[in-house]
Formats: sequence, C-alpha cells, structure tokens
Amino acid sequence: MRSSVQLLRFTAALLVCALAFAPLPARAQSLIRDAEIERSLKELARPLITAAGLSPGRIKIMVINDSSLNAFVIDTQHVFLHSGLIMRMQKPAELQAVIAHELAHIANGHLTSRALNIGNARTAGMMGLLLSAAAAAAGSPEAATGIALGSQQSALRVFLKHTRAEEASADQSALRFMVAAGVDPNAMVDVLNIFRGQEAISAGRRDPWASSHPLTNDRLRAVRGYAAGAKPRDGDDAASAYWFARTQAKMQGFLRNPASVLRRVKKGDTSEIALLTKSIAYHRQPNQKQAYANIDALVAKRPNDPYYRELRGQILLENGNAPAAAQAYAQAVNLAPDQPLILAGYGRALLAQDTAESNRKALQVLEKARSRDSQDPRMLRDLAVAYARAGNNGQASLATAERYALVGRLKDAGVHANRAAGQLPRGTSGWNRAQDVIRASELAAKAKRN
Repeated sequence: MRSSVQLLRFTAALLVCALAFAPLPARAQSLIRDAEIERSLKELARPLITAAGLSPGRIKIMVINDSSLNAFVIDTQHVFLHSGLIMRMQKPAELQAVIAHELAHIANGHLTSRALNIGNARTAGMMGLLLSAAAAAAGSPEAATGIALGSQQSALRVFLKHTRAEEASADQSALRFMVAAGVDPNAMVDVLNIFRGQEAISAGRRDPWASSHPLTNDRLRAVRGYAAGAKPRDGDDAASAYWFARTQAKMQGFLRNPASVLRRVKKGDTSEIALLTKSIAYHRQPNQKQAYANIDALVAKRPNDPYYRELRGQILLENGNAPAAAQAYAQAVNLAPDQPLILAGYGRALLAQDTAESNRKALQVLEKARSRDSQDPRMLRDLAVAYARAGNNGQASLATAERYALVGRLKDAGVHANRAAGQLPRGTSGWNRAQDVIRASELAAKAKRN
C-alpha cells in the first residue's frame, strides 16, 4: 500500500504532464501490461542489470503500445520499450543491446545530471517532465508511468534527447555490460545500423530513438572497434533465445494481423512457440475450435507454466465462459500466487460470474493484486466494481479516482475522489488518499485557468 505522500507526488506529476502537453499534437499511447511479456523481458534484462551494478528487483522493463522504434528511461527504476522496437529486433542480443544502453544512462547518472540542469528548461513541458522525473527519483516510481502515458511525444523527445557525450558514454558502458553478461557486443553494431538509415529521413518522419539518441560516424566507429576486440563471457544463449521468442510470439499474436501471423508458422509445427503463436492468432480471428485446441496442447506441453494457464483463462473469458476461465486462472494463481497481473485476471473472471460467492472472492483477489501492483488501470476498474457489489461505495469511488489519476484524467479523478471523501471515515487511509487526488485535481483546474 503506497503512502499518501507517494500518491500526492504521483498525481502531481501526472497533473503537470497532462497540462504541460495539452496544446501539443498527441499520439495515443498505453502501457502493455502482460505477465508473460514482463517476465520474459525481466529474464532478458537480468544479467545486464546485474552487470550494470543495479538491482534486478528494482528495475522494471515496461512496454508502451507504439509501433515506432523507441526506448528510453526517465527515472532510475524503469526502462521503457516501444512494442514496435521489440518486434523489429531479429535476435535476443539486439534487444538486450537496447536495454543495456538504456541501463547505462541510469548507471552513469545521466538522469541526475539532467535534473541538475533544470535551469535550461525553457518551456512548461520541459519543466513538467523534470519535475515528474524528480518525483520518481524521490520515491514515486508511478511518476514514470504517468509520463509515459500522459506526455505528448514532441515534448518528451526534448527531455529525452541525449548529448553526444552521454551517448558515447552509454555505448561504452553498455558494451561492457554485454560482455560481462555473455551477450554478443556485435549486436550493438547491428542495432545502430538499423537506426543508421533514419539519419537520411526528414526529422518529422524519424523514429523517436533516432531523434533522441544522436548517431554519429565517430560513435558508430567506436562501437565497431570495441565489439571487434571484445571477448564476451559464456552466456546462456538458449535461455535468451527462449524468452525472446516468447516475447515476440505474444506481442505479434496480439498486435499484428492474425492471418499474417499464422502464415509465418510452418505447417504442422507443434513446438511450444508455434502453439503459443497459433493459440493467440486463432483466438483473434476468431476461430474458437483451433484456439482451444492449440492452447490445450500448449498447457499439456508445459503444465507448470502459470502464463500459459493464464492465457487459457483469458481466451475462455473473452469467449464468454467465465466459470472455466476462473478455474484456469485459479490454476495459474496456484503456480504463481503473488503475480499481480495473474491475480487481476482471476479477479476479473470471478466478477464475470457475478454470484455472491464469486464477488466476495473477487474482492479478496483484487485487493491482493492491488497491494502488489497499483499501476494497472484495468485492475482498478475491476476493483471498483467489486467494492460496489460489496456495498462499499466509498472505496469504489476511490478506486475509480485513482484509476483516472493513473491515466491522467485529473478532472474525472477529482469528481470521484470528492465522492469517496464524503463516504469514507475522516482520517482513514482511504480518506487521506482521496484528499491527495482532490488536491491534485484542484491544482490541475487552477493551472488550466491560468
């Protein structure tokens, strides 16, 4: 449970971002919250995080649903990757090279030095980003999520733009991390060559990474030279290839045209990754018979994998079979009892049954999910429903207020927070959290008038 001070920092950061960038052209973005993808990226990043001298338990790799090629950091606890970049990479070492480069910006203190140069910020957008980054560094990692969701791309690029010196420093550090982690440093050269072609494209059409990470001939030569002479330690290439394949299969299955995805699977292929790919693609066509056949075969192949049982629950739930979905999610929870996104899915399936017992159980499960990860708007929506069905309208309004705050809708958040404050006992934790949202909403309204 986060403190009221943390929530205030969080909502204030969201507020500043939402206001500062309102006049700028927006491109809708959202975080992709998926337990399997987050686990896969964690496994790919773990050896690099350790090599960087950072804590694997504190660094999260988050995915933004955006087809452009981009990756960035805005605090010391999150690395953001665009879905388009992940799907563009051809091998795990390429994706690990991008992650290593962003980790280097954290390890080398580039975010700290940028915050110290706050006097160079000339616009409200820049000021908002710097304040949000400072709030995140001061103990509110939610601010990073708020920026990623609420910031408009043009202002975000200004803040994220690195100097040539920072880029050279990050490259050298990233290459050392890769060598120490047993990742082929030549993959960094491959990644830079992907972006090399962006230099000839007009600024308005370049992918964000090319705009925020200046690529010079000297930089490319230095990376090539280091990679040519480096001798990486032995790494677990098989494990990296496995987690990379799972990441791409899951993302391509849900984000790309299902017919196109299925055409890429060899006929008769019953490998684990092929079954995963086909389960999702057939589900989206929709072809329920084939979706069930493939997901059941996948679960039979890996019966102790909680993410495949979770996917089975999702497919069942989205096809209207709530009881079977709840059973599949319960099996996933038994295998991963503390995974908040799996818990959230289980709560959703229980709510869909809408019986007195399932609603009671759903509230317990969703409260547990929230205590482990409060950054999931969909979970907060379901939690509000569960509270309402239990007759606790004050907590239902509070969960709704926090969901709106999380996605930057401060005006709506204020409406529901005021409603919550009028129903919750004065001085309680819930009442205090509602007050934080109210203050942020009022500040948003004041700033908008000015």
